[in-house]
Amino acid sequence: MENEITSAAVQTNLNVVWTLIAGILVFTMQAGFALVETGFTRAKNAANIMMKNLMDFAAGSLAFYVLGAALMFGATKADGWLGWGGLGMPSLANGEGAWDWTFLFFQTMFCATAATIVSGAVAERIEFKSYLIYSVLISAVVYPVSGHWMWGGLAGEASRGWLERIGFHDFAGSTVVHSVGGWIALAGAMALGPRIGKYRHDGKANPIPGHSLVLGTLGVFLLWIGWFGFNPGSYTAGIGSIGRVAMTTNLSACAGTISALVTAWAIMGKPDLTMALNGSLAGLVAITAPCDVVTANAAILIGLVAGIFVVLSVFSLDRLHIDDPVGAVSVHCVNGVWGTIAVGLFAAPVASSYGNTIAGLFYGGGWKLLGIQSLGALSTALWAFGMGSAVFFTLKKLGILRVPAKTELKGLDMVEHGQDAYASFQFFSNT
Repeated sequence: MENEITSAAVQTNLNVVWTLIAGILVFTMQAGFALVETGFTRAKNAANIMMKNLMDFAAGSLAFYVLGAALMFGATKADGWLGWGGLGMPSLANGEGAWDWTFLFFQTMFCATAATIVSGAVAERIEFKSYLIYSVLISAVVYPVSGHWMWGGLAGEASRGWLERIGFHDFAGSTVVHSVGGWIALAGAMALGPRIGKYRHDGKANPIPGHSLVLGTLGVFLLWIGWFGFNPGSYTAGIGSIGRVAMTTNLSACAGTISALVTAWAIMGKPDLTMALNGSLAGLVAITAPCDVVTANAAILIGLVAGIFVVLSVFSLDRLHIDDPVGAVSVHCVNGVWGTIAVGLFAAPVASSYGNTIAGLFYGGGWKLLGIQSLGALSTALWAFGMGSAVFFTLKKLGILRVPAKTELKGLDMVEHGQDAYASFQFFSNT
């Protein structure tokens, strides 16, 4: 008996340590997002973008702690549509112990990821104070409510949301995190309108190149690293299956990179780096929901489709005059939906572990799981896009959403913050 207790204690400590490390890896994605967005946009807005990425994490983390976690992981109300666990600390199943703090830390990192996705889609034209208001609202209410539907049960049976109860599966957040952020990003881009000079009078798009593909590439690599905490870490347990999930994650990312490169090359006539980088991210987003229930071969197929989707989506949004400077909608919204649907197609019992035995359409599971996954994707889209539209159009009505044209042309760094991100470089280059 003593050996059994010791063994159980060791496993518990291992779970805590692994989940904490995974959460720290997820935190590195904040740096990745900041560098991708900064590199893919113009130098005159670099400090503003860094400030947004800093503050949506800081403000969003506090908002999630104070209110969001209670809505997401508290005891379920209204037949699984809402949770409530009290302000300041959710009422988790096992009481206030070491695991509860680790769990809350890990989940805070996921909330921060959803919030920062939007930054790229609204870059170079949103007022800083409006972005702060958005960050608090998304972290405190919008993300936690839909998160409760799908992940509330992670805190215990009493917190299971309505989508969980019918069998919806999103292992690490293609919908819970990425689609939510992506749909809100779409709402923000539509409410703001395109940047000055983005579209010509004949309707065609003018390219507005980013100022540093080096920063953008480094950011993608940091995000890729962070995803090895995002997906394997979602087991919240130090078990052997984390290695297989790391592999399905990597295979999908690699496949997305290649298919995006080939697709963009065929359309544009050149092997475009930005499209290839977004293909990497598209593959990562798409595999996030099914990474624990698909075979390695299916992961490659999911990534290949994701890479094609992201390129076609970028061109489609431009035709609709929806200006998304970094491709956030195409990466996170489009491929968040695709990854969620992919569970219903490719989930294979032979690949499942840790109690997951679901089967997709191509593995004898029939249409039921595909229907449940589609319902989850649709209901989340309606909630996130609807709430995002309400927030951004309210800010627009108040006249505080978009910076004046003079500010946009001069750059947000100097006007909004009184700082130049590259002032030192310019000083030395002029001496």
